[in-house]
Amino acid sequence: MKLRHLLILPVLAAMGCQSVKNDYESFADYPVVKGDWEEMVYSPQETRFALWAPTAEEVNLKLYAEGQGGQPTRTVAMKAAENGLWRAEVSEDLNGQFYTFDVKVKGVWLGDTPGVWAKAVGVNGDRAAVIDLNATDPEGWDKDVRPELKSFADIVLYEMHHRDFSIDSLSGIDHRGKFLALTENGTKTARGQKTGIDHLKELGVTHVHILPSFDYSSVDETKLDTPQYNWGYDPKNYNVPDGSYSTDPYAPEVRIREFKQMVMALHQAGIRVVMDVVYNHTAVTEGSNFERTVPGYFYRQTPEGNFANASGCGNETASERAMVRKYMVESVKYWVNEYHVDGFRFDLMGIHDLETMRAIRKAVDEIDPTIYIYGEGWAAGAPQLPMDSLAMKNNIDRLSRIAAFSDEFRDSLRGPFGNDAQGAFLAGLKGHEAGIRFGIAGGIEHPQVNGEGAHKVPKFWALQPTQFISYVSCHDDMCLADRLKATMPQASVNVRKDLHKLALTAVLTSQGVPFIFAGDEVMRDKQGVHNSFNSPDEINAIHWELKKQNRDLFDYVSGLIAMRRAHPAFRMGDADSVRKYLEFLPATEDNVVAFRLKGQPNGDAWTDITVILNARDHATSVELPAGVWQVVCRDGRIAPDAGLGTLQGGKVSVGARSALILHR
Repeated sequence: MKLRHLLILPVLAAMGCQSVKNDYESFADYPVVKGDWEEMVYSPQETRFALWAPTAEEVNLKLYAEGQGGQPTRTVAMKAAENGLWRAEVSEDLNGQFYTFDVKVKGVWLGDTPGVWAKAVGVNGDRAAVIDLNATDPEGWDKDVRPELKSFADIVLYEMHHRDFSIDSLSGIDHRGKFLALTENGTKTARGQKTGIDHLKELGVTHVHILPSFDYSSVDETKLDTPQYNWGYDPKNYNVPDGSYSTDPYAPEVRIREFKQMVMALHQAGIRVVMDVVYNHTAVTEGSNFERTVPGYFYRQTPEGNFANASGCGNETASERAMVRKYMVESVKYWVNEYHVDGFRFDLMGIHDLETMRAIRKAVDEIDPTIYIYGEGWAAGAPQLPMDSLAMKNNIDRLSRIAAFSDEFRDSLRGPFGNDAQGAFLAGLKGHEAGIRFGIAGGIEHPQVNGEGAHKVPKFWALQPTQFISYVSCHDDMCLADRLKATMPQASVNVRKDLHKLALTAVLTSQGVPFIFAGDEVMRDKQGVHNSFNSPDEINAIHWELKKQNRDLFDYVSGLIAMRRAHPAFRMGDADSVRKYLEFLPATEDNVVAFRLKGQPNGDAWTDITVILNARDHATSVELPAGVWQVVCRDGRIAPDAGLGTLQGGKVSVGARSALILHR
């Protein structure tokens, strides 16, 4: 692509007489930084600054005493150096000071930016901070270890937002809506129900997927006394935690230390941490840190020269360009190494190119191959690259050890995205059984899964079941309680609770990796709001009195998780094993899906585990082989250890809107 609108004539460096090459025929010609890409390296003796700005004519470094307001205490002209870098050194102890860069391109100063690689910032992230990162480590950080994970198949994901999870006044949590909320032990409601990190342990999940926690734009950190809410999908500084979740957004080291305290507390509880990352777009385009540093380079353009918008948020980043790819790889590595993050969920992963996602997987594997990577295998619009070059869901079979969400399984259970009133399997509508079988098999090719019915399976896109995220609801779109109200407005609360249990039974007995939206285990709702990205706490908060009110649902879900974690047949993690041992059984009626895990797959202690999912409004019957069967789940109750009695083989009844799970 020719960049005539970005061409810049050679100029002399602001300091020194060397000629600076800053005109390039295409983005492919831009120089690439070799080795680590760091904009600030601190020591008590000196601080070194380096900004990659290959099209700049001049670059100034501005130092400030405060993170907001006031004039620079000094301005330092940076010198052009190798590979498009501009460098400066200050030979004194700058610890606690703040800085920005100002880049001049085509005779225009672009405005202050903390750079693209700020690792510490002041309030609202407008200025970067000089700090000693080692001083942000909480006590015991050097001994922090990831909880053991033998296989991706062992994962149970739990998606939560900091404010949703702890802001309710009945939570019993002191640091409500903060990183530190997940460090408090022993929190309970007034009625004795565990909340916070103790709730997570009681539920039994292995991974907490936390919505964006990097520094984002939409919450004003100077006004935290005023309730503000946003999901955080509006990135500003990718490599520093957001200040609104800290106890002091003005002190740069506080947000960093408290994020680490949160990670360490979760690790000590046996729970890994997944970070939701949004590299596909920025909150703004003009005026973003990217545009104020290297105009045009970090974003894709249309053939007409406008900013492309596959994110639906005003821009899309250009992951295929060498320095954008390097940026994403180095950023992920930084969160793993500095913050001990255990996994990444990529927002609109379909905007990123396959090669970049492969590079990220490779870089992470070199650090710790147990780190899990998954994402949304789609985009909000058509990206500028060919579809077969992108990390779309249908290309997941060309990515090793990277997973994607299955909207097929979700929609087969609850109904299609974009039509809240339309139900599917859970609503008793026939023709969705193929989509349920597809989800139970974990999206892999299976001889008994086909494209029959109203919700066809277009492609077996997962090579392994660990590449398939099984879910029925998430933060985006209606939560499960609201969706069931919308599709079955006449149904009673008890009927909807039965369907909650049935939906999560399907998710947690799938060979894919199960994913639960925070609060679904207590039947949380969002008052019918479809897109609650900036709705108030009254809409988004988990109201903890629901745990007592729906304790039977919580116990059922925690029982399903305990059963899955105790019985490896539900998590074979290998496509050939799933094809060998997973057998779908004939059903005599619509809206019934039954399957058996033959023998003792994956070394399970149970034999011939059989699961029947009945979404009908009346009981159905299924034929079982002769013999004695141990029942562990029936009529909305589950007891994987003690059991729920026995049944004799032959024709057995499965209650309306419920699951039957049994084994020999």
